[in-house]
Amino acid sequence: MIASVRAIFKQGGQGKVPVMVNEVIREALGFVHDELQGRRISVQAELTTGLPPVLGHRGQLQQVILNIVTNAAEAMQDVTDGPRVLRLRSAGSKPGDVLVTIEDSGVGIDPKDFDRIFDAFYTTKPNGMGMGLAICRSIVESHGGRLRVSPSSPRGAIFHMLLPAAEPSGE
Repeated sequence: MIASVRAIFKQGGQGKVPVMVNEVIREALGFVHDELQGRRISVQAELTTGLPPVLGHRGQLQQVILNIVTNAAEAMQDVTDGPRVLRLRSAGSKPGDVLVTIEDSGVGIDPKDFDRIFDAFYTTKPNGMGMGLAICRSIVESHGGRLRVSPSSPRGAIFHMLLPAAEPSGE
């Protein structure tokens, strides 16, 4: 199943165009605004201006952000002893890279699961299929990037999506 999903994303770069990451983040947040508001989640978007575009599929990158944001919202649903905060950041990384981080104040991920969280069919959710993060990683890798997760403090998780900037067109 994962091989066929990866094949979809590797078909010769068809449809990849220069995409502004901040626009993708804003659009994705617009799709889930009402859900986040209904769950009493405070959204903080710290988007660096002047970032270079990445070469990619807008819809696929939105799907990655939406999946991670939805997982974060679910991780915060049982938080009653503190604020529910979702923080999205964009920044330039080393020259030629764009970094997007999505941080939540949810229950976090058990450290023993960090190595397996992106494996196909591995889930920590009672009704999860274990495909969402595996597909997200495949999408990011098909864009020449990397997706990883780390713990947040005092609780929660931070997803780090590193994407290469689009090469100058030479025009």
